[in-house]
Amino acid sequence: MRRRQFIQTTIAAGAALAGGAAAMETTATVTEKSLQPRLKDRTEPLAIAMWDFSWLLRHHPAGEFEDWDQVLDELADRGYNAIRADVFPHLVASRPDGSIRESHHFPKGDWKPAMWGNKYSVTVRPREGLIEFLRKCRDHGVMVGYSTWFFGPGVDEITELDGLVRVWDETLGLIEEHGLLDTCLYVDLLNEYPMFHGFSWLTKQLDSLKDAEAAALSEVEREAHQWSPEMGDYNEAQWAYYRWFGSEAIRRLRARRPQLDYGICQTTSGAARWDAMDHSEYDFLDIHLWAVLHDKLPTDTGYWENIHRLADNDQAFPEVSARLRENWRAHKEEIVAWMDAEMGAAAARSRELGVPVGNTEGWGIINWLDHPALGWDIIKEAAEIAAELGRKHGYLFNCTSNFTHPQFPGYWRDVAWHRRVTGIIRGTG
Repeated sequence: MRRRQFIQTTIAAGAALAGGAAAMETTATVTEKSLQPRLKDRTEPLAIAMWDFSWLLRHHPAGEFEDWDQVLDELADRGYNAIRADVFPHLVASRPDGSIRESHHFPKGDWKPAMWGNKYSVTVRPREGLIEFLRKCRDHGVMVGYSTWFFGPGVDEITELDGLVRVWDETLGLIEEHGLLDTCLYVDLLNEYPMFHGFSWLTKQLDSLKDAEAAALSEVEREAHQWSPEMGDYNEAQWAYYRWFGSEAIRRLRARRPQLDYGICQTTSGAARWDAMDHSEYDFLDIHLWAVLHDKLPTDTGYWENIHRLADNDQAFPEVSARLRENWRAHKEEIVAWMDAEMGAAAARSRELGVPVGNTEGWGIINWLDHPALGWDIIKEAAEIAAELGRKHGYLFNCTSNFTHPQFPGYWRDVAWHRRVTGIIRGTG
């Protein structure tokens, strides 16, 4: 019997035993009772996969996510029990004029390999797709971290903090209407805040503050912020807005649905370090980290020019791969010590706040792909190391990489390896 069928049979049996008393409960009561436990109340670690927007944009004939039941079965078989996925709030919610658009086109602008998202031009129906997908996640016992990259058509229509909060509120409302909030592990408002996402209005707003003085900000925006001259490349006005915007977005959404956990995932960056953020409103920390961010791994390899940004051809791939392996072998001890310290810092911050910590994107190399000249050895070894370090530092949720998708067959096919590493993450292996 498939896992999905077993869960459905169990649910049906439980409903029959509940009898008439359950039928008398209101929808709101049932929804409230069936929500996932709050993150802070969880004791068993989660092995989480980042499925981004690929789950929808590759859901087509011959696409790697064509059969959601099959890939969810495969995910569970590898030991993962949670995913972080784009729920496309800017497309699911109504447009600023109040109209709802069901169908959206995602063009493919070039013929370079697409690591994530659509490898062809596709047309999708995010509202219908989201509800169907969440139902299947529930059937398979897979919890979902609702997230967004704000990627695709229509992003320029969403402006201001009000716009971000509105589309999230409407999206959560649609999920709630269909009785699917019990799939929600947490709500992650914007990918790798404040930089690596498609919310163009926020990017432009931060850019406009480059020459602004902190004194020009309102008292509300400056409230509770402590100034420091050692804060990367942002000026004081940008730092104040960066902190205020994220915190205020969480506050407003929590006021609507306080039963959910809220946060904004971040990444290690010299321009806007995660640890300079005001995390007082966060219910969890999701801090992304890769070994390749340590200078000793990518130096003199050509990684950034040829693979991370995908050069026009692959002729340098063999040399890039060889040099990366050489640097990894030569400097692994130093790199791992640095990763240990960074993860320890994230864990220490989480303890100060009294919230869980984890990572949904890591650990070896940021961008990678299946290619005859490229192997998965560094990515796999870094995943094993980070799984152990995650246990050491008390991570509640952890990934094995940001390549845990069926479109990376060289990584996806090694079922035994995934089971072993997810067992480390979950404390079962």
